[in-house]
Amino acid sequence: MGPEVAAATQRVVAAAGVAVNWEVIEAPSVGGRRTGEFPHQAALDSIERNHVGLKGPMGTPIGEGAPSINVALRKELDLYANLRPVQNLEGAPSRWKGVDLVVVRENTEDLYAGLEHVIVPGVVESLKIITDKASTRIARFAFEYARRIGRKKIHAIHKANIMKLSDGMFLSATRRVAKEFADIGYAEMIVDNTCMQLVMNPGQFDMLVLPNLYGDVISDLAAGLVGGLGLVGSGNIGEHAALFEAVHGTAPDIAGRGVANPTALILSAVMMLKYLDEIAASERIERAIARVFREGKSLTHDVGGEGTTEGFTDAVVGALEAEG
Repeated sequence: MGPEVAAATQRVVAAAGVAVNWEVIEAPSVGGRRTGEFPHQAALDSIERNHVGLKGPMGTPIGEGAPSINVALRKELDLYANLRPVQNLEGAPSRWKGVDLVVVRENTEDLYAGLEHVIVPGVVESLKIITDKASTRIARFAFEYARRIGRKKIHAIHKANIMKLSDGMFLSATRRVAKEFADIGYAEMIVDNTCMQLVMNPGQFDMLVLPNLYGDVISDLAAGLVGGLGLVGSGNIGEHAALFEAVHGTAPDIAGRGVANPTALILSAVMMLKYLDEIAASERIERAIARVFREGKSLTHDVGGEGTTEGFTDAVVGALEAEG
């Protein structure tokens, strides 16, 4: 469903008054499924040239096949920080209200880097790499971001009670950086306890900073608190470039039917516009999305409505136009 939600997002960005000269790179597909290899060199060239990109959802084979293109782009562009704001949308299905947290995930190393090999038949070794450099860099990103947007407290999430060297290094680096930001509260929590605490009382968290693998799991858990990945934007940010993306699935079962929910990619575009200092336009889109969900008349099936992709997009564009 990538092309459908991408087209909807382009309409919304244009309606917000931002003139973007899009370079479109399409992954070949049959029946909504990717075939062959994504032209990822073309994507790399485009992002290196423009320093920013917006990417729709792409699938990754499970247990076999080509490595994740998503991971490859992050690594090759050194997009070391994954940023995931998680907030309730009034009108979206959720057991929780008032959720407002930010997940900051290290994006380049840890087990998620996929460094694994067969030692002997029946035995596979997967390498967990944690470095002081990457840990310090992601901690500094988190604290600087917290200060910039007015967040008050950061939890560092770990399993250093068991992995004393690797997660211990992550904590050591984060503690060192935390001392430079006396205005930002700092705490630590073991990852399994964090999962429990999030579903019991998500309001106790403001920001979380995590190594790569824990960050992948926790960011999806957090999205579940507000209705799922279809309602949450995501950004991958480095020193010289950024790639914003919808991280939900490609939903080949509904591809081409005009019922896909473009909210996650639109919210990712909102993050992109903020990165580009198009603050007024980004805030207008946020207000338009909030209005459409609050009114509840044009929502797609996944969030309890009966609307279409086009109808939802029309409603967002209409809300933008009504604001003037």
